Amino acid sequence: MLFLFAKGMLLGLAIAAPLGPIGMLCINRTLERGFLAGVAGGLGTALADGLYALMAAMGFSVFSSVLDRVSMPLAFLGGLFLLWLGWKSFTPKPAAVAATTGARDLIGTIIATFALTMTNPATILSFAAIFAGLGLAEADGAGKFLVVAGVFVGSMLWWAVLSGGVALARRRLPESFALWTSRVAGIVLIGFGVAAIASSVYHLVA
Repeated sequence: MLFLFAKGMLLGLAIAAPLGPIGMLCINRTLERGFLAGVAGGLGTALADGLYALMAAMGFSVFSSVLDRVSMPLAFLGGLFLLWLGWKSFTPKPAAVAATTGARDLIGTIIATFALTMTNPATILSFAAIFAGLGLAEADGAGKFLVVAGVFVGSMLWWAVLSGGVALARRRLPESFALWTSRVAGIVLIGFGVAAIASSVYHLVA
């Protein structure tokens, strides 16, 4: 059983680690508002990863027909969301705000990253493929839930380490670093948003 949990953790780490729009957003939030804001963003993503892992564990075939119908609308909505987040990144909050980040901001960050992760249907394809490749799809009922729990813990562990590292480095960097990082993050997020919208429109026309 512990072996299945460990496999799930490795799967969660593997899915979360590549630095994409979520990673840039997490880094940006940590620089602007501190460690808790970065972890809150990671929590939203880890919850979405866990939900997708649960879908893959319970049987990907059940969701495949639905996924085909909603993948393009989700990609379009996700692209719009990325454009909005990118635009917001060009007007970052001062670093001093990090000390006064409230519960409302943290909840908003969790919801935003959860929604952003869930609007990427390719995530469940990744989970389904890796589940099959690792032989996790054949696990029994209790084993599948252990794998899902491991995915959540592994994903959350990555975001905690990333946010902690950025928070520690932030104290040794000039204040202008946060501003320029936020602008770079904005460009990256807008780029991903444009690509997602273009892809959904292309598939719709095709």
